[in-house]
Amino acid sequence: MPDATPFFDAAFWITSAFIAFLLMLSAFFSGSETALTAASRGKLRAQADKGNRGAKSALDVTEDTERLIGAVLLGNNLVNILAASLATALFTRLFGDSGVALATLVMTLLVLVFAEVLPKTYAITNPESAAARVSPVIQIVVLVFSPIVAAIRWFVRLVLRLFGVQIDADSQILAVREEIAGAISLGHSEGVVQKEDRDRILGALDLGDRTVEEIMLHRSSIEMIDVGDDPQAVLAQCLDSAHTRLPLYRDDPENIVGVIHAKDLLRATHKLTRHKDSSFDDLENFNVMDVAKKPYFVPETTTLDDQMRQFLRRHAHFALVVDEYGSLQGLITLEDILEEIVGEITDEFDKDDEPSIGATDDGQFVVEGAMTIRDLNRATDWNLPDEEAITVAGLVIFEAQMIPTVGQVFSFHGFRFEVMERQGNRIKTLNIRPL
Repeated sequence: MPDATPFFDAAFWITSAFIAFLLMLSAFFSGSETALTAASRGKLRAQADKGNRGAKSALDVTEDTERLIGAVLLGNNLVNILAASLATALFTRLFGDSGVALATLVMTLLVLVFAEVLPKTYAITNPESAAARVSPVIQIVVLVFSPIVAAIRWFVRLVLRLFGVQIDADSQILAVREEIAGAISLGHSEGVVQKEDRDRILGALDLGDRTVEEIMLHRSSIEMIDVGDDPQAVLAQCLDSAHTRLPLYRDDPENIVGVIHAKDLLRATHKLTRHKDSSFDDLENFNVMDVAKKPYFVPETTTLDDQMRQFLRRHAHFALVVDEYGSLQGLITLEDILEEIVGEITDEFDKDDEPSIGATDDGQFVVEGAMTIRDLNRATDWNLPDEEAITVAGLVIFEAQMIPTVGQVFSFHGFRFEVMERQGNRIKTLNIRPL
């Protein structure tokens, strides 16, 4: 048996130490990659705002994710391949031809445990803290490897382009808005986030994707005042109304000429009748247009986010909605938009005329046709589509491609719809249940 003692010389120990050092570098690169990609940029931003330089460095280095991943993978592969090559040479020297297989087995175990699983597990437990610690060194690595990484990125894009894959250099893998929405929905499904909190946050995020047409009060339900009416009749209508602002029209309800605020009308009325010898007859010459405000019109395609900003900028709460031809379609208020975030807002003057949902003993839901699909989804946690229709009745008509009659039953999107009541061409009530 050959004497193995000469093999354990200074070269053996130096090579072994260098392999161990390379494994440590591999562990650093693997843990850094996990920490920097898993760290929340929101949490890093909060720490950076408090003066954490490591968090600020982590934010900077993760600005270009593709370049970061390229540099880390390049460094990781270099040290892994070099460590494997040295181990193969060392084991071949010790055990001959069988050393190749032995080196492969040993290095696979060492890399898997100490250079992959262990550092990645540590990094994922507290990614923000780990990212803040490793980012200064990773910045240097990215800077050193940047020419090679740039060449690799160019080659990768060229190969992908040959297969018809286009990559936008400025695109984000996951938008911030989608990331927040996904986190909130996941939190709700796990019981961490309450349904009301989820609805409020998602409602605020959805304002940019929804238009005033979806939530406006339809023109058939708008309460208006004819400027040609007797002044006392106008005053009586304002006092009887549950609304503080009412549109004014002349001759035709489509011809909106102003908006009257109850407070302005009462001030003018008080000014005319406050004298001791005055009476309501003094109102005969009163012109409601003298205290009316100019109407504010908005197109029906305006997003709720933009409309809310316009309301705040103009210090207004009330707008009339028109279509592309300028025809009146409805009205929208600031309260309508806020209700999309916080839910229904009512006061002592509000009438209980909002579309409602009722449950039956057999598991069906009695739903008014005028209820919006979004409100129904929020109330029941369903996922009925609202791309083609705004209201539940509109969805049934769109899917049926006809105006259904009472008693007709339809099944689509995993639900059973039964028309219970119809008035003219309008579906008033439906029974809905999941299939």
